[in-house]
Amino acid sequence: MNPLPHGTEAPSAWVQRWSHLVRPGGTVLDVACGHGRHVRWFAQRGHPVTGMDRSPEAIAAVAPLGTAIEADIENGPWPLLQSGQPQRFDAVIVTNYLWRALFPTLLASLAPGGVLIYETFTAGNETVGKPSRPDFLLQPGELLRICAGLRVVAYEDGYLAMPERYVQRIVAVNETGLSTAGAPARYSL
Repeated sequence: MNPLPHGTEAPSAWVQRWSHLVRPGGTVLDVACGHGRHVRWFAQRGHPVTGMDRSPEAIAAVAPLGTAIEADIENGPWPLLQSGQPQRFDAVIVTNYLWRALFPTLLASLAPGGVLIYETFTAGNETVGKPSRPDFLLQPGELLRICAGLRVVAYEDGYLAMPERYVQRIVAVNETGLSTAGAPARYSL
């Protein structure tokens, strides 16, 4: 049985659960978007979307939904620069993808109030399937350490039975430059 191409399956339940934190009409970047399951999810909710992937087939699939960028971000430059700095988005979405060298760029791509929704495989997954190489598995607490400068709204690290896998996932908000006028920000759970 051939699995579906990445990005054609249903949107991640984690992304669906936390997508309400993206401001109405806010811009969304989906990194390693595959065939666009999350691009489609946000476009259907009125968000301007940008999908990025190295696969020409994936980019062809997401092009009708918004901006589609074919780029090999592991071996080439970050394609979304404005005045030498990463373009900013109201949400950056990453699922089932890990390239550690990219974390500073992803965080710099968050606009004030921007939301990072990240979900990928973690240590332990090598016992149940692929990916199994340590380069492609987060270490315990790694996303928490990476997001230390953001407001963490939700975090999980553990085993999921259907399909069987170990994942780590986080939702974090860039509160830099936001004024709360003395009251804490409210991130509806």
